[in-house]
Parts: sequence; structure tokens; C-alpha cells
Amino acid sequence: MNQTTPRTNDTAARDAIDAGVFRARRAELARRMAASGGGVALVATAPPRTRNSDVEHPFRPDSDFHHLTGFDEPGAWLLLDASGRSTLFCRPRDPLRELWDGLRLGVEAAPATLGVEAAFDVAALDEQLPAMLRGQSAVWWPFGVEDLGPRVQGWIAAVRRRERDGWRAPGTQRDLQPLLHEMRVRKDDHEAQTMRRAGAISAGAHARAMRYTAARLRTGAPFVREYEIEAELLHEFRLHGASGPAYPSIVAAGAHACILHHAAGRAPLHPGELCLVDAGCEFDGYASDITRTWPASGRFSGEQRALYELVLAAQDAALAQTRPGARQRDAHHAAVRVLSQGLLDLGLLDRSRVGDVDTVIETTAYRAFYMHGTGHWLGRDVHDVGDYLSADEPAVEQPDGQGGRVVRPPSRRLEPGMVVTIEPGLYVRPGEGVPERFWNLGIRIEDDALITATGHELLSRGVPVKPDEIEALMRD
Repeated sequence: MNQTTPRTNDTAARDAIDAGVFRARRAELARRMAASGGGVALVATAPPRTRNSDVEHPFRPDSDFHHLTGFDEPGAWLLLDASGRSTLFCRPRDPLRELWDGLRLGVEAAPATLGVEAAFDVAALDEQLPAMLRGQSAVWWPFGVEDLGPRVQGWIAAVRRRERDGWRAPGTQRDLQPLLHEMRVRKDDHEAQTMRRAGAISAGAHARAMRYTAARLRTGAPFVREYEIEAELLHEFRLHGASGPAYPSIVAAGAHACILHHAAGRAPLHPGELCLVDAGCEFDGYASDITRTWPASGRFSGEQRALYELVLAAQDAALAQTRPGARQRDAHHAAVRVLSQGLLDLGLLDRSRVGDVDTVIETTAYRAFYMHGTGHWLGRDVHDVGDYLSADEPAVEQPDGQGGRVVRPPSRRLEPGMVVTIEPGLYVRPGEGVPERFWNLGIRIEDDALITATGHELLSRGVPVKPDEIEALMRD
């Protein structure tokens, strides 16, 4: 085998870059910088990372950098000033390295391909940056990026050493992430279309995993291992052009479904058990995130169906609150109320001990079976950037979700272009007072919702969610 992983940034992929989309994003960021006092921003993508010995991890560009450039080569830097001028630092063409690692865009082709005004060899970064920071009022950089601070300090110090020559160093350093991440929380039309594609591929992968499992067990196999199901997901992702999974796929057989982040392993999935699959692909830098829970043998038992229909009802209630003007947390509150009432009705919570549904919610007794939130932002990162609390409303006292009280701003309101996941679940472990017929059942249902002007669009319903439809799919 070759000792390095070949890059996939071939000429056809570069030709597909829509430079206008990324120019518009850089222009919007520059406008926001100018409105906040001006200056110049620095954004770096990731360097290659060693996996072991002389083998590298597959490269993935930094999300912020790729959002502004569409450029997928390692070790590059973007400099953007508040006037909108962009400068890229990237690797030069190198026939010898390209023989091993794949073609590079190169300095000369970068301006025309990426729509930047200038490009330099990244080896000249330390030499060029001080002059580019000279006279700027502020330097913006992502404070959360490890090891970037010392380099910025070094460049600013180099400017200060030339103050006798009339150079003026930036007087302020500002965190770029809040400005840029607030942009990223609302998806433009290009992003929405990309996420539709990611959702469609992932939905197909879930359907494939269901069909594969049912077919294997129908042929007389005593079980199907978790890693076999994971392999079906990965096959479907790559078959349709995704770069791979957006996060490590969760494939949980039987009791493993009660472990929230169970990685696919060797455990067998037997007929009669449920399988929880939480998996989504990454397509052109954007994540999808889908969870389905289904019966290995293709038919829900009575207890499995009862619990599944309760979780599905909770998701329906949450989706009814997923619309412009609603608060991001409203979906969670709606799901919790449905789940809490259902836990009482099914006898998983004892009314004589925990009281009515309002008491269950107030005391968070439901958290014995539902211990996570109902959704998160989705985009370039599976847990995408963006504030969850309102930035322009005062803090108020409210429940903290753990049975206590906290003073903080309310949840922010949803707006068109935001993408959220809606993912209620129930996880029943063996325990005192827990009806044994429900033991070791873990169920989660998750879909991706794009907020529209009138409500929401589900990006992930290419795979069935209703129990009858799941059974029909697995019969076929």
C-alpha cells in the first residue's frame, strides 16, 4: 500500500466549486466586521494529522475555513479584511508530492478558481502576515482554535518591532467565532440543497440496513452483528458520493440501545430484539443525522410497539413546535410532556410515587428514562455552531431541566434557514419498580428539520418512521 492517503481534490472537483457562493459569504462576514469596528480576519484550515507511524488520517478541512472558501486542501490560510479583500495562503504545485498525494490547486490557479483577490505560498505566511496586519484596527481570529493564539501574538509583535518605521500594530484582538457562527446558523439556498442531498443519502442507508438485516435473518442466520449493519450504512454513503459518516455510527443491538453513544461492535442482533441505528453521512462538508429503531425480525412485539408509538407521538408533538417564531426549546418541552404522560400510562412511572404529569415534569422524574435534549443545530458540524439562548432578551428564572432553577436568557426563536434535529427517545434499563416486559428496550427517533417561512421541511423522511411502514419495508 502507499504510505499516505491520496487526496480526492482532483481537477473535476475543483471545477465544481461555485466561487460566487463563497465570495458572497466572505462579503457578508466583511460587512459584519466593518459594522463592528473593522479590521482583518484570519482563518486557518486543518493540517494533516498522523494516524500512526507515517500514515495520515483522512483529511477534512476546518468547517469555518471551508464555509468561506470551499477549498479542501490542508494547511491553508485565509486573510479577509473588512473591505472584503481576500488573500489565500496555500501549498504550491509540487510534481513529486502530487505523484504521491494527489493534485494541488497551486498558488497561480487559486484566485480564478476560488474567487480570492490574491494568493501566496503558505511557506511565506510568517514573512507576509506582519505587513498585512500593519495599520489594521483589529485582528479577528477564532479564539477556540488550539495553538493559533501564539502565532497571532508573534505576528503582532513583528509589527510592533517596526513602530519606528511608522508601522502601527492592531490595537485589539477579537474572537471571530461569534460573528462567523451566527452566520452559519442560518443556511443559504446552496447549503439547504446540499443538506437535502445528505439527508436523502442517509435515509437510503437506513433503509438498506433494515432490508439487509431482515433478508439475512429470513435466510436462517441466527443473528446479524452490529458491524455488518454498520458496513451496509458505509457502503450506501460512499456509493452515492458522500465522503463518509458525519460522526461514528451508532448501531446498538438489543440492550445496547440503552447506551446513548454505543459504537458498532461485534454484538449480535437476534430475532425479536430491537436495533437502534443513529447514523448520517457527510456530503460536501455538511452533516445529516438520522436515528431509526426497528425490529430485527421485521415485526414489533406488543411492548416494543407501545414504547415506539409513544416516542413517535413525542416527536410529532415536538415537530408541531418546530416553526418560525417558536423557541428552539419548545420542541423539547412538548416531547417531555408526551413522554411523561406515556410513562405514567404504561406503568413505567408509578402515579402513587411520582404524582401526575405536571409533577413528573417539575421533578424531572422522566429523566430516569429520557435524559437528553430533543434536538440540536445541524450543519457543517453534526452538533453545529450557534447560540441556543436569545442574545437580545433579558435573563429570567426558569427550570434548568435537572429539577432545579436557573437564571438565564430564554431559548432563541427559530428562523427560516435554521436546521435542527428532533430526536426524542426512551431507554428502559432493568431496575426496581420497572415492569420487566420493558427491560432493555431503547428507542430513539430522529429527523432533520429545515425551518421554512411557514413551518419546516423534513430532510430525512426518505426512510419510514411509522411502525407499519417499517414492517412493510422489512417484509419487502
